[in-house]
Amino acid sequence: MVAVIAVAVAVVRLRQPPRPAYSPPRTPWGEPDLQGTYSSDNSFGVQFQRLQQYGRRATLTDSEFAERAKSGQTPAPAANDADFHEHGSRPSRATSIVVDPPDGRLPALTPDGERRRAERPGYSRQNDAAELHTLFDRCLTRGVVNSILPDIYGNGTRILQGPGYVVIQNEMVHESRVIPTAAAGPRLGSRIHLYMGDPRGRWDGDTLVVDSVNFTGKTDVGGAFVSAGLHLVERLTRTAPDTIHYEFTVDDPATYTAKWAGALDLVAKPGYQIYEYSCHEGNHALTNMLHGARVEEQSSPR
Repeated sequence: MVAVIAVAVAVVRLRQPPRPAYSPPRTPWGEPDLQGTYSSDNSFGVQFQRLQQYGRRATLTDSEFAERAKSGQTPAPAANDADFHEHGSRPSRATSIVVDPPDGRLPALTPDGERRRAERPGYSRQNDAAELHTLFDRCLTRGVVNSILPDIYGNGTRILQGPGYVVIQNEMVHESRVIPTAAAGPRLGSRIHLYMGDPRGRWDGDTLVVDSVNFTGKTDVGGAFVSAGLHLVERLTRTAPDTIHYEFTVDDPATYTAKWAGALDLVAKPGYQIYEYSCHEGNHALTNMLHGARVEEQSSPR
């Protein structure tokens, strides 16, 4: 029986293409060098949850990949691109961002998670109070994971390092996390909650592991508001001169019935720069939405 199991494991390993070994450069103080500006643009068109038709298959076939490009789910550069879309240089073949569970499907929500998803702010003509609009509408935050996942534009992530610290800066909403990686210092008090959490880093070989707690319970991951008890673990590994493999694990028993994880590659694009994100300055969107909702309310028959 043991021999049969050993043979089965060997066959499974043979079926998995070996990941090419890559040794990242080192900083002057000896840590793996992750520094650079990367983009998640290559993951445009990748479903967050895997479509059930793909089962446990993590990548598209050639024909499926061509069909996704043909359907317009993966934006293609145009000569006169009038919209704000950014474009990937090497579109991903992944069938989903979610990679664990193996079927790429999110675990079920708890009853409290369902309640918070239903109460999640969003676009509505009836949202005549600023607090009823998303934190993104209000130029406050997209949260840790959503700040890295691709949106229509502003998908840059800049990584800086110094002895004992790593800084991860997101282009969208321009947030920066200063992550200690030296001897673990004390966490913030349990009553202090932050949109981006309280991160602490450590090195696991060539991989930066970022462990974050103390969230506000006002940001979403996977389409539902996570609780203040969210425990988020991120892993960043430089797998090529221009590529960071990014993984994140969501552990939030108050929201999801099981842990789950997602992953994607962040790729450096020649000439890509992160510009100032002036969301509040000259932005009349929220003012106009509030004004429109209130005018409509006043004009509606009582």
